[in-house]
Amino acid sequence: MDLKYVTYIAAKPEDVWNALVTPEGTRAIFFGSTLQSTFEIGAPYRYVGPGNDGEETVHVYGTVLAFEPNRLMSYTEHPGPSYRENHAELETRVTLTLETVGNSTKLTLVNDQWPEGHPSYENTKESWPMILSNIKSYVETGKTMDFGW
Repeated sequence: MDLKYVTYIAAKPEDVWNALVTPEGTRAIFFGSTLQSTFEIGAPYRYVGPGNDGEETVHVYGTVLAFEPNRLMSYTEHPGPSYRENHAELETRVTLTLETVGNSTKLTLVNDQWPEGHPSYENTKESWPMILSNIKSYVETGKTMDFGW
């Protein structure tokens, strides 16, 4: 049930990393949401932006497990409270790894540790390729994909 995706981006790891952690980067690639955290191991994080609860909707949240700038970020992930009543029980793990390959960056995303019957699995399986496409497009061109939403 693990979800694993690999994409290659024509940019340095630092540029990809900035898209993953800066407010302007996350706002672009995560559909208007910003990543809020101190990024210390064990610290909470949350993606907050427009949604069910207005401009301050918590889309996902969790705990930072690993954080090595320009190389690795791993965290637990829960759906936001407005998405699932039992959100606290629905924990998975996301790990993003960046590696230099020639003049490009290999971005590997693994979303694992899915509990049996997680109601967001199918939706997440479809969402990650869109988000990764947004990351690639944004870092390479400064623009994100238009998914018609």
